[in-house]
Amino acid sequence: MASAPEDPVLERYFKGHKAAVTSVSFSPNGKQLATASWDTFLMLWNLKPQARAYRYVGHKDVVTSVQFAPQGNLLASASRDRTVRLWIPDKKGKSSEFKAHTAPVRSVDFSSDGQYLVTASEDKSIKVWNMHRQRFLYSLYRHTHWVRCAKFSPDGRLIVSCSEDKTVKIWDTTNKQCINNFSDSVGFANFVDFNPNGTCIASAGSDHTVKIWDIRVNKLLQHYQVHNCGVNCVSFHPSGNYLITASSDGTLKILDLLEGRLIYTLQGHTGPVFTVSFSKGGEMFASGGADAQVLLWKTNFDELHSKDLNKRNLKRLHFDSQPHLLDIYPRTPHPHEGKVETVETTDTIDRTQPDKNGEDISAYFMNPSLVQPGSSPAVRKKTEDVSDLSDSQRSVPLAVTDALEHIMEQLNVLTQTVSILEQRLTLTEDKLKDCLENQQKIFGAIHQKS
Repeated sequence: MASAPEDPVLERYFKGHKAAVTSVSFSPNGKQLATASWDTFLMLWNLKPQARAYRYVGHKDVVTSVQFAPQGNLLASASRDRTVRLWIPDKKGKSSEFKAHTAPVRSVDFSSDGQYLVTASEDKSIKVWNMHRQRFLYSLYRHTHWVRCAKFSPDGRLIVSCSEDKTVKIWDTTNKQCINNFSDSVGFANFVDFNPNGTCIASAGSDHTVKIWDIRVNKLLQHYQVHNCGVNCVSFHPSGNYLITASSDGTLKILDLLEGRLIYTLQGHTGPVFTVSFSKGGEMFASGGADAQVLLWKTNFDELHSKDLNKRNLKRLHFDSQPHLLDIYPRTPHPHEGKVETVETTDTIDRTQPDKNGEDISAYFMNPSLVQPGSSPAVRKKTEDVSDLSDSQRSVPLAVTDALEHIMEQLNVLTQTVSILEQRLTLTEDKLKDCLENQQKIFGAIHQKS
């Protein structure tokens, strides 16, 4: 049976990668799609029918992340080979290599003006790079385990990061300090991102949950339990009204954030889905997973009801001012008491089963043979009731809390010292480079005279 006009539709699929697809990114003009894979390659797909695709070779291990620069003139990629590369997205695909991380790099993200790049790594650090000079600027250290993802806020003033230390941290890019910390006692976030107006963050949890936090008041706004396996990626619709999620249970799910409910379950991949992203205008989205396929979908659902939604939720859209740094308080981990909105779903259709040992996405990065069989392409529309769920918290003795805070302060001093040393080393390298260049010019001048 054909889908209703407002339902998302699978437009086409791209086959070219030889292993799992880990990341997808649309060009700003919506005419190209970049993808990254376990096969160590990047692919650049032209969305015009029968147009050529380009394969970019350079990384020596799994490519974990790819993103277009806001101007569309560059592609950034991260890899398990511990490097970050910048590519020119044309048929030649020339690239330059950045080395600073000492372990696999998990994510890349450009600031909205394209001037900076933030990278997250299993060396427990976040690093920020200047794109104009194409050099390292500074590191952010506070995570105590692998950092899986780091993203700039829309205005570039903040960075959000998530780690296997079960925390999500907010950083101030001006003073390079961690200014807020959300902790979880159950699982860790595989992926985090800001909503389009920068007031909220969404986290994709290894504990099968999706959480929406308001960073102005430090409140957990929504808590969705709609997947049967770990959630690997999320993407906000440009309107901020919808969120799409990708999971190891083999499905994509679309959440209506204004209504607080699940509205679609999309089944097109065989095995875990690792990545999903809306195009800049929101009219399309793409997904990739362990089946090595890239699926391109037409959104549709945001068109029919957009006018009604805008009228009904006029006060709830994006007329709030950007969050001020002073609003993001306190800096220490805090409990979220009271009741939060939860969406739960029970599916009867047979599809990819969750791993009984609670295995997360990192296992798939290590071993492609863990891919499980999935289901055939289908779109299922769901309407779920919202039920309340109390967020349980464990109490910590005050003395222990004080001691931990003191230790963290001492660690912060050490990390700041390391960051300063890194910056000085970079300056020294630049000066040495200038000296060598001047020396070569002097020798050249002497040689010409003689």
